Amino acid sequence: MRLHPSLDETIHGLAKEIQRGHLTSSTLVDRCLKRIEEQEATIRAWVLVDSEGARSQALERDRELQAGRYRGPLHGIPIGIKDIYDVKGFGTAAGSGLLGQSQAEEDSAVVKRLREAGAVILGKTVTTQYASFDPSVTRNPWHPHRTPGGSSSGSAAAVATGMCLGAMGSQTGGSITRPASYCGVAGCKPTYGLVSTKGIYPLAPSMDHPGPIARCVLDLSIILGAIADSPARYEFPADLPAPRLGLLRGHFEAHAETTVLVALQEMLARCAQAGAHIRESRLPRSFDEVIRRHRTVMACEAAAWHELRLRQAPHDYLPKITQLVEEGLATPATEYIRCRQHQAQLRQELIACFEEV
Repeated sequence: MRLHPSLDETIHGLAKEIQRGHLTSSTLVDRCLKRIEEQEATIRAWVLVDSEGARSQALERDRELQAGRYRGPLHGIPIGIKDIYDVKGFGTAAGSGLLGQSQAEEDSAVVKRLREAGAVILGKTVTTQYASFDPSVTRNPWHPHRTPGGSSSGSAAAVATGMCLGAMGSQTGGSITRPASYCGVAGCKPTYGLVSTKGIYPLAPSMDHPGPIARCVLDLSIILGAIADSPARYEFPADLPAPRLGLLRGHFEAHAETTVLVALQEMLARCAQAGAHIRESRLPRSFDEVIRRHRTVMACEAAAWHELRLRQAPHDYLPKITQLVEEGLATPATEYIRCRQHQAQLRQELIACFEEV
């Protein structure tokens, strides 16, 4: 396991090998299954691993390639799916002890697009319960006694250890970017609405973002290109100009630990030395309220979804998600409306932060 992957640990590197006929999907899937066999007992990244199904999918991808059909850079690539996405024939437990007892009748929109792009669905990865705050069983692959971050814990840990080449996560409040950071991989929270949430168990629908986790940014772009509602190819042209990077002053800077600020400055210095243009921008003053108002929206929308189930099966709810739902139930409707208004206002104000980036 390395922080900086080699080509044979990335989707874009292995995709070329598959396309050229130097590597089969079957071989790649077996490699991932072997890694799972070696590490899963310690890392606990998976709810289920569909070994037989994955091998069958891989064999079909290999046959397609032999017949001259190449679906693109995800052809034959093993992908993990966070266990809040419906995958046909499997339960969607979302970290619950009861939900996963019924099987999904069809794939979620994202899984359907991954299959169309040629990906091999390897299994379902661990999520914190209902994609909320209670820690999952998954361990950090760099230090098993530390957290991998949540809520997309299993997806990030599985990618970091090479159990799969990419995985789907979701983010309502840091649940892709945090575990990706903690596990030393790359994560992408797409623009809201760019990726369909159909067939995904919700936490707060106005803020839920499905998105990918992979070993590097180029791999993220490949997955995002396959799952986005708006057909697109997210590529890096050979003549890409020097990037303009925005350095946000304000809220995050004020709350970051010293070690993080030092690492940020070191990274900015390296980027500038390599030719990047660093542009400073300040977050709007209203952003100082975002943590509190974000919590209110999440609590109220989670309460709207979970109220009845919590009353009927309180034993199926861990302490932190219970607290979140109870907060939402106790919040006046007028406060929720004010927070949604703040959300809309802030969305417009933030556009100005990107004017020169």
